[in-house]
Amino acid sequence: MDRRTFLAGTGVVLFAAPFAAEAQRPGQILPRIGFLGIADAKSAAEPFQAFRQGLHELGWIEGQTITMEYRWANGQAERLPELASELVRAKSDIIVVSGSIGVQAARQATNHIPIVIAAILVDPVSAGFVASFAQPGGNITGLASQYEEVVTKQVQLLTEAVPGLSRLVFLGYKEMRASVQATAATAAGTLGLKTRLLEVREVADFEGAFRKAREGRAQAIHVLPSPFLNAHRRLLIDLAARYHLPAMYEFQEYVHDGGLMSYGASLPDMYRRAASYVDRILKGAKAGDLPIERPTKFELVINLKTAEALGLTIPPSLLGRADEVIR
Repeated sequence: MDRRTFLAGTGVVLFAAPFAAEAQRPGQILPRIGFLGIADAKSAAEPFQAFRQGLHELGWIEGQTITMEYRWANGQAERLPELASELVRAKSDIIVVSGSIGVQAARQATNHIPIVIAAILVDPVSAGFVASFAQPGGNITGLASQYEEVVTKQVQLLTEAVPGLSRLVFLGYKEMRASVQATAATAAGTLGLKTRLLEVREVADFEGAFRKAREGRAQAIHVLPSPFLNAHRRLLIDLAARYHLPAMYEFQEYVHDGGLMSYGASLPDMYRRAASYVDRILKGAKAGDLPIERPTKFELVINLKTAEALGLTIPPSLLGRADEVIR
């Protein structure tokens, strides 16, 4: 059984009825951690398992020393505000969330419950979530990625994987910030690529976007970072295969599910580090006093099975730099 099959197979057991057999002492009131996810438990199994492992290593065990409240949007971003409000009504002591739309939903739901960002790809300062990286202020802290530094490397790697690449399509979600679009376009421009941005507002728009990309003679597609798109990654991967488009993604989960290649911060590593924020807050620290951290682990993952299906021969020089190669 391979790693991806194991995670998918165990996701329901681990997350649908977590630690139901563990009992707490009668009358004991445990800290309550609210978890707000845009995807579902199965899709988010790998990073969320890392988060729970991080908590466990710090002595926070579900059903024994903490309780957990889960709210999954199942890929429906419009549900996030109400789900965040449910976590507030459930008297969560901390809310853990990822993605700018999730953070915004939690922020609108409460200005006093600490909010821990497990992963976000936009600058939380320019987005207005925190005052600064060093002193966030308010009730929000956590981890923020360095997308501006990552996207140039992503485009460069894609040009190495697809010989003669000159026409590239960026696929983005409607809530994507203009800074992300501008950064991606600048990165492609420095490499002399002609680009086109296609935005999707809902799942029903996905196939139309791939059709437009193919009709426009795109040679590859770059799926821009978005928790919404990540929640529906299996459909995006299927469409890339159907329309015979090599694709670059932000996270390794795409490649484990059959995508061609990814380069970016490790989501499991960011979620594991998010557990330390929960630990410090439960021990008395104020969220606004805890500096925003950046990811330290970046990974290049390549799926050779997908490359072969697309008729691509990945150069040995690129394979040699990969952190993981799926054969």
